[in-house]
Amino acid sequence: MKRKFPNTRLRRLRSNSPIRNLIRESTLSQNDLIQPIFLIDGDNRSQKIKSMPEITRMSIDLAVKEITSLKKLGLQGVALFPCIQSKYKDKKGSESFNPNGLMQKAIEKIKKSIKDIAIISDVALDPYTSHGQDGVLGKNKEILNDETVEVLIKQALSHANSGVDIVAPSDMMDGRIKSIRKELEKNKFVDTKILSYSAKYSSNYYGPFRDAVGSVKNLGKSNKDTYQMDYANSKDAMHEVEMDINEGADIVMVKPGLPYLDIVNKISENYKVPIFVYQVSGEYAMIKAAVKNNWLDEKKVVIESLQCMKRAGANAIITYYAKDVLKWMK
Repeated sequence: MKRKFPNTRLRRLRSNSPIRNLIRESTLSQNDLIQPIFLIDGDNRSQKIKSMPEITRMSIDLAVKEITSLKKLGLQGVALFPCIQSKYKDKKGSESFNPNGLMQKAIEKIKKSIKDIAIISDVALDPYTSHGQDGVLGKNKEILNDETVEVLIKQALSHANSGVDIVAPSDMMDGRIKSIRKELEKNKFVDTKILSYSAKYSSNYYGPFRDAVGSVKNLGKSNKDTYQMDYANSKDAMHEVEMDINEGADIVMVKPGLPYLDIVNKISENYKVPIFVYQVSGEYAMIKAAVKNNWLDEKKVVIESLQCMKRAGANAIITYYAKDVLKWMK
């Protein structure tokens, strides 16, 4: 008896490149990429980051040159992170809201020098505290939520005063979005957007980043489990996202990236808010290590990783590979 093949042959739509391109469900473009920039004091200074090959800390003047070059490649946004000298650090992170601080000066200079680039500023205390935590410590070394929020408000306002487009609270303190939004409105920064790190997990993928911003030594063997989320949980993320949206977040962040795409997809299916994903330093470092050993094709695996984030529901991706991907796209 002759067997009849089903009417539907799924391989029909995979038969050649033009057909695959026409039916592709998600696309990765230059409009989806955000480059992190690590800042240091001084002029014409750059420092290599051992745990992050090809990524450097740079002084503001060099950062302006780098961002100008990235803009010509089609980059839409940069995320700024400071690495300040130890002498400016204290227990409460007071330098974080210094109007003449590194971050504030960088925002002003970039805004004056480059048109049509979105500037995202990190709002958190770990680069500024002598203990490396994202908040103010109590007598028993616990993180004081409400006291920390008061400092974060001052930090966010100082960035808004400098002209930042998006403030990005990455600290995971309760209620900080509502408090920051209230003060932004009160001070007439009604167009300053809030990118909330809503689903930021207490991940083991952050090591190289902490090295980059100079907090790894201060943090020591301590962890951030009491405020960043347990990586075993997903309902917790949905609760955080819903709260942050209700408190005034314009965009939400999922961090890390590739291991947490189930969270990205759940947020995408349940909320209308834009979603950013952070392909973190550990993800970057692992790819670089594998490429160095000729175990992976760098271009192919990076594009695949970023495309998967888009497929899961990401609107944009903060990635250390932004510059490379823009060049590959050209």
